[in-house]
Amino acid sequence: MGIPTGSYPDSGKGQRAVIISVVSESLPHLKRGCIRDFFNILGESPDNNPYYSKTEFTYSRPNWKGVIEFFGADDDSKVRGPRRDILAINEGNNIPWETARGLDIRTSRFTIVDWNPVSEFWAHEYWIDQPENAYIHSTYLDARHVLPEQVVKDIESYRDKDPNWWNVYGLGLVGKIEGLVHPLFQQVNELPMGAAHYGLDFGFASDPTVLIKSVIIGDKLYSKELFYDRSGLTNGQIAQRMTLLGVNSTDPIYADPSEPKSIEEIRQKGFNIMEAVKGPGSVAFGIQRVNQFYQYWTKDSLESIKAQRNYRYLKNKQTGEYTDDTTHQWSHPMDARRYDVATYKAQYNEFQSVSSGYRF
Repeated sequence: MGIPTGSYPDSGKGQRAVIISVVSESLPHLKRGCIRDFFNILGESPDNNPYYSKTEFTYSRPNWKGVIEFFGADDDSKVRGPRRDILAINEGNNIPWETARGLDIRTSRFTIVDWNPVSEFWAHEYWIDQPENAYIHSTYLDARHVLPEQVVKDIESYRDKDPNWWNVYGLGLVGKIEGLVHPLFQQVNELPMGAAHYGLDFGFASDPTVLIKSVIIGDKLYSKELFYDRSGLTNGQIAQRMTLLGVNSTDPIYADPSEPKSIEEIRQKGFNIMEAVKGPGSVAFGIQRVNQFYQYWTKDSLESIKAQRNYRYLKNKQTGEYTDDTTHQWSHPMDARRYDVATYKAQYNEFQSVSSGYRF
């Protein structure tokens, strides 16, 4: 079994075992990222694994002189807890500097941090170019021999369509996240109690099908990603997924208005699904409506969190001015939420007055 955080087993030679901590912004983020990759590399499963503790999120073997522990940077008891020998911070640009510094000063040997260079952050300010530190610049080309051909094609397809995306994810250069559509949000553990309503964005080809559940309380919008699926779900499969997820037959679901046939097929499965608002100006109105709220995502809404951090307006290549066009690859969770929020008839007078005065 794994060794719980804070235990310091003897290595068998009277020496304390090496403690390695792998940290990212939250435990859900770790489960879908580092932990999944860890077991894929080992060729093992975390299920019924004698070396892995699913309660402590630790991995160790009898012949090892150490233990690997996984925890989220949002767990203050772990961040400010016992020391470690080696620290690995995953996607460090999503972790506050004070948290990273607190982890680093409790690390006796060395710290490794990786990130996507969407913009400069604390590593650029405090760590890069320091003589005691090493910096490695890598791109998808360094993993070209193990990447599926379609992944490579998808990455390279944005070379001309979205220069900022290409600089960051193609060339590994520091980007500039300017013109964010929804610049501010926070993360919460779960949705609060309240009337539930949903937004659905239909997938097509390589685009995902996305279902977002939201609860509005006063001027706060809480959202949770129920599924983000690239497998090409049929309408019947979407309805089945919603049934398994416990979507109530009376809860309103607002879907992409360009798919009336799909909406009707799902409605015939017993769901209260309808077209979202549409027409000239409806996208801008929906974005404005979402931005009237303080926005929150549950921590397990990983694709939606990533999307909101990157969803931005595109610039005109000739003038350099921002247009009304947005980055398509990050749009799907944002669209699903927008369909819902722009159309939902909540009993909040301040929002109803905006809606009733708007003309499409």
